[in-house]
Amino acid sequence: MSKWQGKTVIGLTGNIATGKSVVRRMLEHLGAYGIDADALAHRAIARGAPAYQPVLDTFGRWILGPDQQIDRGKLAKVVFSDPEALQRLEALTHPLVMQAVDLIIRRASQPVVVVEAVKLLESRMAESCDSIWVSAASPETQLARLMTLRKMTEAEARMRIQAQPDPVLKIRAAQVVIHNDGTFEETWKQVQQGWKTLFPAAPAEDATPTQPVAVISPAPVSAAAPVKEPEISIQRGRPRHSGEIAALINRLRPGSLTTQNDIMAAFGEKAFLLLQMGNQLVGVVGWQVENLVARTTDLFLDAGIPVERALPPLLKEVERASRDLQCEASLLFAPPALMKYEEVWKNLGYEPRTIQSLGVQAWQEAARESTPDGDSVLLFKQLRTDRILRPI
Repeated sequence: MSKWQGKTVIGLTGNIATGKSVVRRMLEHLGAYGIDADALAHRAIARGAPAYQPVLDTFGRWILGPDQQIDRGKLAKVVFSDPEALQRLEALTHPLVMQAVDLIIRRASQPVVVVEAVKLLESRMAESCDSIWVSAASPETQLARLMTLRKMTEAEARMRIQAQPDPVLKIRAAQVVIHNDGTFEETWKQVQQGWKTLFPAAPAEDATPTQPVAVISPAPVSAAAPVKEPEISIQRGRPRHSGEIAALINRLRPGSLTTQNDIMAAFGEKAFLLLQMGNQLVGVVGWQVENLVARTTDLFLDAGIPVERALPPLLKEVERASRDLQCEASLLFAPPALMKYEEVWKNLGYEPRTIQSLGVQAWQEAARESTPDGDSVLLFKQLRTDRILRPI
């Protein structure tokens, strides 16, 4: 049973490239608070963080990169080819990750928490979970994902797969198994069914009405503008809105070939806010929270929308949701056309930054990983000053 009173904790595990993160984000769409324990392990070895010096003392300074950060690629070549080396690394990082997970769960306001951890069953963390979920995929799928998404060579990918525990053992320990070889929709149906098994009284996602999270009042009627503007509202996007979102992006981004399936897949990575004028969708914001950093990578607004009125409540809702997830910083990739609204950005607390000027390694990595294709301007806002696994 969970040791956190008032919280239901789902422990989510599975071998590499089985789609654990997609399942975690789907559970977040259903209302769970998500924690990526593996990302916390990466933060624990950042320069100045608690495990940085012990890892150098154990494996040597040759694993450092030019910036004096630990090069995780060099470290991986050691630990994934030597089980004893992997055990030594885990002995240094796992206690710190457990402390961070405990702190985050205690701070979380949501009653359901999902902790994603590749070594969940091998650690004592599983004992504190109410339900164990396992994401499974075939070796062929794992190999393809590692080579395509992580740009590994076939030899590197096979070495990582072979270093993982027997997946059958994980499946046997699970209350819920998600077979993640198929489409996003097939995975989404399995996740909803697992959620329904855990919470029988919960309504199906498609049966849950989408309530506005904010309403933007129309501008005052004047003699110069005698026609009252329609009300603008902001709603949380759901997978059932995929077709509408794709249609809007294709309309606002000429030449775009975004499909409903593309957006369905995107729901496995991010959350969406919908800006509606009356019954018409006129704007979309897409963002994700990963490793305690909020990253807004999609920002589409119809040309007829008053940016000065619509942008502040949209971004304040992104920030509110991000702070609920204990985010330290907000990164926003803005279309160049919106940069002329300098006063709006200034009032919202965002400033243009380069990746290098972000300073904190986790923030820099988040910016590099999330920079969208095409022209965009990186804007930054710090959401909180106290940090998880900060230097001690």
